[in-house]
Amino acid sequence: QVQLVESGGGLVQPGGSLRLSCAASGSIGSINDMNWYRQAPGKQRELVATITRGGSTNYADSVKGRFTISRDNTKNTVYLHMNRLKPEDTAVYYCNADVRKIWGTYSSYYWGQGTQVTVSS
Repeated sequence: QVQLVESGGGLVQPGGSLRLSCAASGSIGSINDMNWYRQAPGKQRELVATITRGGSTNYADSVKGRFTISRDNTKNTVYLHMNRLKPEDTAVYYCNADVRKIWGTYSSYYWGQGTQVTVSS
């Protein structure tokens, strides 16, 4: 079994910063892409940022220049550093990872349970 556990969400004022973490554990052989998604009330889940195992990154236009995704492969952990937060960044943030299990041939995507980020004064 593979688990992804997010942490670091909370309430922050506009212009503030937060760092989200997502740690993967379980029967992990290797992790390919790691991603952050978010879902605001009444909206579809959207991809926020992606990082490959080699460290290449990609961002949604709405967060470019404000958010930074990074990962520590030794800890099977991905981070999302969020700066200059806006009220429209309010959402539940989900971690997602493409994981190949130990002894597995193929990889599958797994999801975390989500962490709430609220940007409000």
